[in-house]
Amino acid sequence: MRTVRERSLISVAAVVVLALAMAGVPARAQTAADAALDMANLLDGAGGGVSSDDLLAALEDAADAGQPMAMWQLGTMYENGEGVAKDPVKAFGYFSQIANQHADAAPKGVESDIVAQSFVKVGDYFRDGLPDAGIKADSDRSHALLLHAATYFGDADAQYRVGMLYLEENELGVNPLQSARWFSLAARKGHGPAQAKLGELLFKGLEGVEPQPVEGLMWLTISRQRVSGTGDEGWVTDMLNHALSAASPAQRSEATTLAQTVGAQFGRF
Repeated sequence: MRTVRERSLISVAAVVVLALAMAGVPARAQTAADAALDMANLLDGAGGGVSSDDLLAALEDAADAGQPMAMWQLGTMYENGEGVAKDPVKAFGYFSQIANQHADAAPKGVESDIVAQSFVKVGDYFRDGLPDAGIKADSDRSHALLLHAATYFGDADAQYRVGMLYLEENELGVNPLQSARWFSLAARKGHGPAQAKLGELLFKGLEGVEPQPVEGLMWLTISRQRVSGTGDEGWVTDMLNHALSAASPAQRSEATTLAQTVGAQFGRF
């Protein structure tokens, strides 16, 4: 026979699972990961009528039931020490569980962004190593996990990070053409930093490719709008200003017109 507390926790867990399921179709545009975080913030504490302990228990029950969004929420909580003691081993466990169990999830499914980002996070742990979990630094495995997120899931952040790896000799080797290819994939999905890096490469020119200052400035301008108010605003602004100072008035004018024409597809114009 279930106790009152057991029934209470089951009730809370049901609310969490229902909220997680409904988060896939929110009223405003957001990722599933954002929806899970919003749900947790809503239920946490007195404002949601749910104690932190009950919320944690509910999330654990949902994770045990195979809910990837609950695993993601728990992983981020333990990774950042939000509401729980910081524990990278537990965080790694939840992220790797998502990646292992949902590696072949539908690339455009409701939870695909969470699965893709779990691959990215597990890749980060393999890049740096996690001795407490018996994980040695393994750049090859880290690259493979990141490439799965970038290729199979088409995750923009993963694509941007692959592009960065092609700018480092000790990562995937310096290959500006490959880097530009990956940045372009992410840029066209509205990834601000990728737009800036693509713009810089095009403005300067690539090996075997003449500089394209107008298109480069266009992407830098779009990026500057896209990252406004974020932690990337400073370096993107510096990059744009540097390019503007080297461009001709005609190039600046044409790039601005192009950015205003196509920017709405890729940024905030």
